[in-house]
Amino acid sequence: MAVLVSVLAFAMTLAGGLAAMRVRDHRHLVLGLAGGLMLGVVAFDLIPESLDLADAHPLGVPAPMIGFAAGFLLLHVVEQAVAIHRAHEDEYAPHVHAHGHGPGHGPGSRAGLLAALALVLHSLVDGISIGLGFQSGRDVGVAVTLAVITHDFADGFNTFTAASLRRTDRRPALALLLADALAPIAGAALTTLGTVPDAVLGPYLGLFAGVLLYLAAAEILPEAHSRHPRVLTLCATGLGLLAVLLVAGIAH
Repeated sequence: MAVLVSVLAFAMTLAGGLAAMRVRDHRHLVLGLAGGLMLGVVAFDLIPESLDLADAHPLGVPAPMIGFAAGFLLLHVVEQAVAIHRAHEDEYAPHVHAHGHGPGHGPGSRAGLLAALALVLHSLVDGISIGLGFQSGRDVGVAVTLAVITHDFADGFNTFTAASLRRTDRRPALALLLADALAPIAGAALTTLGTVPDAVLGPYLGLFAGVLLYLAAAEILPEAHSRHPRVLTLCATGLGLLAVLLVAGIAH
């Protein structure tokens, strides 16, 4: 089941990459909606489920909440280390540079390839999260899949854009986009090799919730608001949050 639904992540990643080739100014509403959906999944599905799965309270704090803080901090540290988010150069520069400008082997192009490779590894972890979500229950698996596919559009867009930075040859970018799209399927397949106990799943879901919150708060929503009217984007975010709340209410 997990491998099957991870095909949705494959399709959404490719859609984001294709959008990066063709359009740059009409995705703010999609990103705003994705941010709301991700926030809703964190608040209404992942955190409650992780607290139900894990009983451990190290230092008096629920283990999933320690995982939550660790996930948020971990992604921030990793992102800074690989320079995906480079000092807001010209307002989210890695996402909006035009393709094909300048030499094909300069520092900017190498940094872009490094950023794209980091996004591929991130997508592999997304697939593992889908598989582990389904191990903890179908509802959680569906919620995790929803969270993954809603930000995979941005992942595909950013992978192609970063890999194309200062390159006239698009073949490396296309290869990395395909790898990014296939990575969630590979990650989900890995989880079929064995099961993970609830005592581990709870903190892991908390960790994944922290990662998602960071993506929504530090990447998806700021990018959605970077160059577009804010009211419609805010409405799209609120719609995404409300949609997850309604789905969670119906499921329970």
